[in-house]
Amino acid sequence: MSAILKESLTRQASLLGFDCIGVTDPGAIAQAGRHFREFLDSGAHGDMEWLAANPERRSDPRTLWSQVRSVIMLGVNYAPDEDPLAILQQRTRGAISVYAQGDDYHDVIRKRLKALARWLVAAGGGDVKVFVDTAAIMEKPLAQAAGLGWQGKHTNLVSRQFGSWLFLGVIFTTSELPRDEADIDHCGSCRACLDICPTAAFPAPYKLDARRCISYLTIENKGPIPREFRKAMGNRIYGCDDCLAVCPWNKFAQASHEAKLAPRGGLRAPDLAALARLDDASFRALFAKSPVKRTGRDRFIRNVLIAIGNSNDRALAAEAERLLGDASELVRGAAVWALSQLLPPNEFASLASRAAPAEIDASVKAEWHLS
Repeated sequence: MSAILKESLTRQASLLGFDCIGVTDPGAIAQAGRHFREFLDSGAHGDMEWLAANPERRSDPRTLWSQVRSVIMLGVNYAPDEDPLAILQQRTRGAISVYAQGDDYHDVIRKRLKALARWLVAAGGGDVKVFVDTAAIMEKPLAQAAGLGWQGKHTNLVSRQFGSWLFLGVIFTTSELPRDEADIDHCGSCRACLDICPTAAFPAPYKLDARRCISYLTIENKGPIPREFRKAMGNRIYGCDDCLAVCPWNKFAQASHEAKLAPRGGLRAPDLAALARLDDASFRALFAKSPVKRTGRDRFIRNVLIAIGNSNDRALAAEAERLLGDASELVRGAAVWALSQLLPPNEFASLASRAAPAEIDASVKAEWHLS
């Protein structure tokens, strides 16, 4: 009966728009907990304190819900239809990570998970819980245990069918379902993802120092971008796809046909000057239903100003100079750095001399001094 139920579940998942499905045991990832603890002990999680909360719960789903008997892992393909690295050559435009160019995947996948979970309860009984990055769950190790792929040297999931482009969803169920065979590592001797990283965020294969990762710096980091990473950011204003995009397994991936996850035209290669003019209301309007909105306008404009500073386009200095008067200290500090990169030394020195050090924040004052 459980095998028949699983076959029907697989068909229903496909009908709902999931591209792959696998089932694993709740106790299948005990080893992943040790690696996660090492990650936390090294401080590599940076300011993401939510990761350090109750770490023991992450390595065993049964500590989150004692009744769970099977973990259903599901994937949705979001592979891009063009090279994500090409935008890096357009220095006056911003590079937004592929996953954030369309509607928020959390909302898209959650609706499908709930629909599939309802179907499962109706067809097989029992109880269920669904998750999309919403609980202390190690989705990638569970996905490997369920046969969806393996964690590559960049620590992200890699699939032989979908490359590095899978969104993951999770269903916990009290039903006993047949398990799938865990996938194995197929990275071999390849180091492409490690070698391409602009900030050397991988101290070793399969180890990530989030504090050096551009995705962390542009999204999770709440303060100024550390000076040592600003030039390496280039025009990346939200996330970074370098280690994902360079993976050789992507040659087997087919571009996603999911309309709700398709890139919005204005987010493929947005103009930095236009982005620099966003106030809070226009920022929220532009990024409605987008994961970008969660960073807030000030952090986003901080990123845009770093990209402006890296643009080598003198014309963009006017946008940075205008933002010297922004209400956000974070934005003003980034504007100072951008100007230090775009203006000749004598012009920057003249501008700095006209600033009123006694009237500006200490961090902005430091930017004037250090730039």
